Amino acid sequence: MTEVPEALIEEKFLAASGPGGQNVNKVATACQLRIDVYRLGLHPETFRRLKLLAGSRMTAAGALVITARRYRTQEQNRADARARLTALLTAAAEREARRVTTRPSRAAKAKRVDEKKGRAAVKAGRGRVRDE
Repeated sequence: MTEVPEALIEEKFLAASGPGGQNVNKVATACQLRIDVYRLGLHPETFRRLKLLAGSRMTAAGALVITARRYRTQEQNRADARARLTALLTAAAEREARRVTTRPSRAAKAKRVDEKKGRAAVKAGRGRVRDE
C-alpha cells in the first residue's frame, strides 16, 4: 500500500516545540495526521503487523495518529508526516520470511558430542588433587 486516499487523511496543525525561535510561539507548525485504519481495507495480517508497528500511535478506535514537529514550516512537517505514514504502511505490508526448519547432520552431532566430552575432561582435570 503506497498511496493513501486523500479523503481518509485528516490533518491538524498545532503549536510545536523545538526549532523556530519566537516563530514557535506564534505559528502552528506541527502537523498531526490522523487516519482511520479500518477504512483502508487492509488484509487482516497487514492490519495485525501495522498495529504492532504503530504501538501507542494507534488508538483503540482504530485511528493512527502521527505527529510531525521536526521542521520549522507547516509544509515540511506535513510532508514528513505523510512520508512516515507511507513508510509505516509499507513496512506493515511486508511479509515476514518463513522460517525453514533444519536438522543438524550426523557429523555435526558427533562433533558436538566430542567437543562436549573434551570440555568435560578439562573440567574433570580441575578437580581436587588426591594423595595416593
